[in-house]
Amino acid sequence: MKIELKKITVRELTNGFEDNDENGVVGYGGKLDIRPPYQREFIYKDKQRDAVIDTITKEFPLNVMYWAVREDGGFEIIDGQQRTISVCQYVEGDFSVDFSGNKLAFHNLPDDKKEQILNYELTIYFCSGSDSEKLEWFKIINIAGEKLTDQELKNAVYSGPWVTDAKRYFSKNGCAAYGIGSDYLNGSPIRQEYLETAIKWISDGKIEDYMSKHQHDQNASALWRYFQDVISWIEATFTVKRVKFMRGVDWGTLYNEFKNEVYDTEVIEKEIAMLIADDDVENKKGIYPYILTKDERKLSIRAFSDAMKQKVYEKQKGICKDCKEHFEIGEMEGDHIKPWHEGGKTVEKNCKMLCKECNRIKSGK
Repeated sequence: MKIELKKITVRELTNGFEDNDENGVVGYGGKLDIRPPYQREFIYKDKQRDAVIDTITKEFPLNVMYWAVREDGGFEIIDGQQRTISVCQYVEGDFSVDFSGNKLAFHNLPDDKKEQILNYELTIYFCSGSDSEKLEWFKIINIAGEKLTDQELKNAVYSGPWVTDAKRYFSKNGCAAYGIGSDYLNGSPIRQEYLETAIKWISDGKIEDYMSKHQHDQNASALWRYFQDVISWIEATFTVKRVKFMRGVDWGTLYNEFKNEVYDTEVIEKEIAMLIADDDVENKKGIYPYILTKDERKLSIRAFSDAMKQKVYEKQKGICKDCKEHFEIGEMEGDHIKPWHEGGKTVEKNCKMLCKECNRIKSGK
């Protein structure tokens, strides 16, 4: 990894600044990609943005920033995007800052103050190296401020036309993926969480492998089609929308395994309603994977309380119901006499105490 320390003036940085929204943000004579595909949109609040300008006007040092050197001789911002956009937008006249009680835009400043700002030197590290070196370096420098997420770091390494197109679908406020999937996914598109989820689903968790394979694809239409298929399958299989319990379920994994199965949706919805009403089901989000897998562990069935177990232990005089041996209470576990899936409830009269070995054998653990 090659790292060079440079001093860049605000004048040089803002030269050729253009904010083309979807088509990117550039500066430094058009050579600096200020908002490359892996970076988030501008998220500084007014107070943070104004503090950047205040730091410059007082000639205090701004935190060091990092640019990646590209093969074509251009640059991409690794760290410092928010500060850079704040500076460029102020010089462009996009907002005003308080000066001794007066709100002044850049063009309202006296010439000497303008020159002082334009001549202010920013400290920049120019970084060049292999993809693996860049990823490691990104992780090292990403320790303060508005941190990049894991997915943003991966986007930085595998940037290219595929990431650019994927961001169009998955990484904007109000993006297409948010429009159809916000009831089913946690997180925020702008922090790349929708994109990360979609790639995790389609790749069975091998996100970096998938991104490496498709880095130079001209578009991300296959990922977008897959995501649409997942959402369509959810809505066709679970016809009653219960956002509180559906949001955050690992839908893609379920889709990958069960997409070809045919279900009676009326039966499914009746079972879901019963499970939601069942106080013994503590993990309501687990209802949806349980419906498909029948794995009771997904539901976190309510365990017998310590008080219940103590009472039953005393009644049994410490004798395991299965092997008939005596054990201390710490060596035993509560078990349902009538299994939960047969309607047995987690109440004292439906509890029996088994030694851990018998309970393990019975449960198939």
